[in-house]
Amino acid sequence: MSKSDYLRLADAIAAEIAGGTLKPGDRLPPQRSFAYERNIAVSTASRVYAELLRRGLVVGEVGRGTFISGEARRGMAAPGEPRGIRIDLEFNYPLLSEQTALIAKSLAGLDQPAELAAALKQGTSGGTSAARSIAATYLSQGAWSPVPGHLVFTGNGRQAIAAALAATVPTGGRCGVEALTYPFIKGAAARLGISLVPLAMDDGGVRPDAVEKAHREAHLSAIYIQPAVQNPLGMTMTAARRADLLRVVEKLDLTVIEDHVYGFLDDEPPLAALAPDSCIVLDSLSKKAAPGLTLGFVIPPLRLRESVMAAVRSGGWTASGFAFAAAQRMMSDGTVAELTRLKRLDARARQKLAADRLSGFEIQANEKCYHLWLTLPPHWRSQSFVVAAARRDIALTPSTTFAVTPGHAPNAVRLALAAPAMDQLDGALQTLAAMLNAGEDDFYGTE
Repeated sequence: MSKSDYLRLADAIAAEIAGGTLKPGDRLPPQRSFAYERNIAVSTASRVYAELLRRGLVVGEVGRGTFISGEARRGMAAPGEPRGIRIDLEFNYPLLSEQTALIAKSLAGLDQPAELAAALKQGTSGGTSAARSIAATYLSQGAWSPVPGHLVFTGNGRQAIAAALAATVPTGGRCGVEALTYPFIKGAAARLGISLVPLAMDDGGVRPDAVEKAHREAHLSAIYIQPAVQNPLGMTMTAARRADLLRVVEKLDLTVIEDHVYGFLDDEPPLAALAPDSCIVLDSLSKKAAPGLTLGFVIPPLRLRESVMAAVRSGGWTASGFAFAAAQRMMSDGTVAELTRLKRLDARARQKLAADRLSGFEIQANEKCYHLWLTLPPHWRSQSFVVAAARRDIALTPSTTFAVTPGHAPNAVRLALAAPAMDQLDGALQTLAAMLNAGEDDFYGTE
């Protein structure tokens, strides 16, 4: 069968999905059965399924098969923007009732002509001396204090990730990542021409032996990990795991791209406290302050700073002058520190509520963080559970969104607890518990 023939078969399945003949959650037959039904070779069936996976039209669940994606109509494999569903457990931006007043107080006077004139100037990747000094003081955590002269700024945390990748991994190169990881890394790597290599994990996070194995087989340029409050699983690496991992990293001469965006919820400093010459620390203000007030931070070793700055400039990822002005005020006057304190308390309250409402189900949670990982009972599939929840105005994220390797996602969903009001969150959790107890046959497809 020619390439065009196998693509025509994939197009035919795509048309059935678009037309509603195949619906989200429907299971495709095993590849051998598909090949027999279509009178094609098994290898051709495999290419058809791989093409459907590439388009985001289907997902694979370990030990369960291949299913029509809940995102099939949008043609996406990962969430992009909030969709207006009434109860959002998909996007994790903590919004406190008192934070607007706190931010307004901090920014008072920024609209005055002299202040505004300075804020409206073009920002730079290196910021100003004052911005670097204020940010370094604010970002210090435990035994770690960044050197002000090392800081590089971006418009947001996602741009910080892209800049770090571009600066450390060449086009065509490979970067190791947690097998279940922050979804943005997948799209950013694809656009930069970088291949991602999944790293096996356990309860402590990425396994050091998995890094050695991946480097031996694929020659990594860097690894991207989340040692504190990992997304989506929530764990924070122990001191012993950190030390073991860094020994391997330094032996292999790898750069660690360390995403510390959720680190404000924990007391553990970045890995850079132990290995400053091996680690690039990434952070941002969107979770700590507000999603509409963003500034990204990249803290590389001095040897990589020029490469990171060049990546920021070439990518068009420089922060605006207004973002610098607002962030400097909020970091220097204690506003962000107070928001951090309040959000730590808020996260614990939400986790406590979730643990109570989902008691008896298999969840992986960290009392300090804003999300949890829910392993579904056997009578539910990840994609159909997400679709059934959406019909009840609850947005969730399926495990496939976080899996680096298509077809290797566990039967689970992530619940982001930050966005809804507490009464909304309570109602949503009770609805999900009822769904889990009742099963797919009773809930999926009903109104």
